[in-house]
Amino acid sequence: MKKENLIVGMPAGSLANPNRGGNLIQLLEKAGFKTSGYEKGGPSQFSTTNFLFGWDGRPQEFGSQLGIGELDVAIAGDDWIKERILELKLEYKTDLQLEKVLSLKRGDVKLVGIVKEDKHRNLEEFLNYITDNKELITVVSEMPYLALNWIQSALKKIGKFEAFSAFSVQKYKTPSKISKGILIYETWGKTEAKVKNEGADIGLEITQSGSAIKNYGLHIIDTVLESETGIYINPELKKDTGKTELLKMFLLNLYGVVNAENKVIILFNVPNDRVKDIEKYLSDNSLFADEPTKNIGKSFTEFNIQVDISKKDLSLAEVRYELAKRKAVNIDTIPIDSSIQNIDVIGF
Repeated sequence: MKKENLIVGMPAGSLANPNRGGNLIQLLEKAGFKTSGYEKGGPSQFSTTNFLFGWDGRPQEFGSQLGIGELDVAIAGDDWIKERILELKLEYKTDLQLEKVLSLKRGDVKLVGIVKEDKHRNLEEFLNYITDNKELITVVSEMPYLALNWIQSALKKIGKFEAFSAFSVQKYKTPSKISKGILIYETWGKTEAKVKNEGADIGLEITQSGSAIKNYGLHIIDTVLESETGIYINPELKKDTGKTELLKMFLLNLYGVVNAENKVIILFNVPNDRVKDIEKYLSDNSLFADEPTKNIGKSFTEFNIQVDISKKDLSLAEVRYELAKRKAVNIDTIPIDSSIQNIDVIGF
């Protein structure tokens, strides 16, 4: 490992699967950072660059690794980063300052509170009922410290935090270490089954569609967090000018690919006597920024515009048709791998 390398935490699991994980492998390749070995479980290498070093690991651990400088950069979900920050704060009284420097616009999930019955209107009402009848609030979750922070915050709102301030995070159904407070069972999945079968009062579950929760006949009582995959760093990295330059290069190229997703370039020619009509259509539909890009010739003017194909109110098919109606010819549509406005888009 060279000193000038940027050490990148490469998340194992679904993100490393080329058919899942929001096409992370393809995203890296389009950004100019082609990987080898990553899709096979490692060891991961960046085969077209010599300034990136891939460190294979679990996103669950990346927060801690960033904290001690073992990683410079981590590709991870907001949920697992916040889980580690809260674990160090609540369990070890240590403040971990991490910074999200780029959203990758993929890996969207929600963390929701789930209960067996829907007789309580919200979490606070549910906790009032539980604390009036029990000494222990039992919670199950794959993310125990997010769950703990969530329950503690709700208890503070109803004025019962002091009475239930004690907590214990432990494996499912191990003997409780406390007689009163919040008992968090850390699980390896199937949170729904444990709540349905009354293994705990409440659960904090990771979900995309909520279908499994409905299948178990459970109810969402609260949405705790909306999470996505992003690029995280320890802000201390910015004190190293060499690594900061590498980080900026890494982020700028990743941003370009993310920004280009769902966008195409349309090239077309227009007779010079129809240019004003075309420009009005483009302006009316916000199909250029400051001014349209054009090359004026003797008889024709060449235009190129960028179109977001995910827009439902102005489809790509409609744009091409409207251009053709206005006498545009040679209408070519070109996919974009990367779109970078300027270096300022990365924010530092």
